[in-house]
Amino acid sequence: MARNVFKSMMLAAVGVLALAPSLQAQVTDAEAQALKGALTPMGAERAGNAAGTIPAWTGETPVLPTGYVNGAPRPDAFAADKPLFVITAGNVAQYASQLPEGAQALFTRFPDYRMEVYPTRRSATAPAWVFENVFRNATRARPAPEGLAFGVEGAVGGVPFPIPKSGLEVVWNHLLAFWGPAREAYLSTYVVSSAGDIDLGVSSREVADFPYYDAKATPDSFGPYYFKTRRIQDAPAAKAGEGYLAWQPINTARNKFAAWRYVPGEGRVRRGPSLSYDTPDPDASGFQTLDEYYVFFGGPDRYDWELKGKQEMIVPYNNNRLHSLQARDVLGPQHEKPEALRYELHRVWVVEAKLAKGKSHIVPRRRLYVDEDTWIALYSDSWDDEGRLWKFGHATMYNVPDLPAVVLGSQFVYDLVLGGYVYGFAFGDGTPHYKVTPLHPDSALSPQALGTQPGR
Repeated sequence: MARNVFKSMMLAAVGVLALAPSLQAQVTDAEAQALKGALTPMGAERAGNAAGTIPAWTGETPVLPTGYVNGAPRPDAFAADKPLFVITAGNVAQYASQLPEGAQALFTRFPDYRMEVYPTRRSATAPAWVFENVFRNATRARPAPEGLAFGVEGAVGGVPFPIPKSGLEVVWNHLLAFWGPAREAYLSTYVVSSAGDIDLGVSSREVADFPYYDAKATPDSFGPYYFKTRRIQDAPAAKAGEGYLAWQPINTARNKFAAWRYVPGEGRVRRGPSLSYDTPDPDASGFQTLDEYYVFFGGPDRYDWELKGKQEMIVPYNNNRLHSLQARDVLGPQHEKPEALRYELHRVWVVEAKLAKGKSHIVPRRRLYVDEDTWIALYSDSWDDEGRLWKFGHATMYNVPDLPAVVLGSQFVYDLVLGGYVYGFAFGDGTPHYKVTPLHPDSALSPQALGTQPGR
């Protein structure tokens, strides 16, 4: 297995820009042509690695079996694959350069923790119209006048910075990664205490829209909010019927994070607190903050972001087997059950965040590892104000051939100081499992409709 290798492609420019985070170099027309050559249409390296352990990207994606019904679990297209090797507490030192610090901490803490590593399948792709938008975005996307920490302009329907030259550009690619225009799902959050008790935090029916991925939209027409979500809670019984609505702005300096809550006993919709930054997630018993959702979510403006480079890492990928399982088959008393997950070797962008001057956050330093093929963050390491490694988050990646795309699936967040972990965005417990839909009417994701949704 090849050791950790930092790539030189484009890193001379990256090194200069990392020293001056406010400077944003424009991608030229000539540079953008790499998206039709050495780079994939999404901006990843098209070639495999020198060791042959990462294959070249071909754009091929699994095909769903005849008769598949949208919203049912999608089968594991790579079920016949066998692990190449298994990482354990006994041999983890051999692979330390390909693992985040948080994962290494789990091996140290739990002798039975392991990773089963499979052949790498570069199964991520996207519709042709998304690739076309990515190519256009490469030269037209730009920071908002208030600064890139607050927003992006000139982009739509694809990642804005496929040839990144700063850490913030990579972070915005993650925030605006392709999940399809809209979805419906039945989602659950579980909390596992340091004592090993497994409790359901909440189960909800979700409707989510990405106006940014309206195939007919232009950079000026999709509106001030790139993502909207509505959830109506089913369980536990004490929370049944509660709902919330959240809108994520493309420019946080001009439009704040908007949220509304509905509580059946009150019979009215109320404006809620901003669902972002280090606000504790009420469904996770304080184990995670709202910006730890989707590994990192919300506004990046509280940090200075440095692009460290690209690295080969062992990451969770093509986890369709996991997403067909119910929580009892995934959760152990100390960590997720290793046999439920599949790991592969992929290249990731590494981005380091440190608290910006004059800003506050309970996590003053964090590091993201962002998949080159999808621009989705796969891992996060977070440190507390005493410099201790505090949180470790990791995504799982779900192959959705009917989009086609590989999207961020269920995620885990570990508290490495107090113990315990959260299993969130779990969609193995109900229906629809993960349903790809067209964009919903604006009224379906409006505050006026939140209190009148059917099925309460």
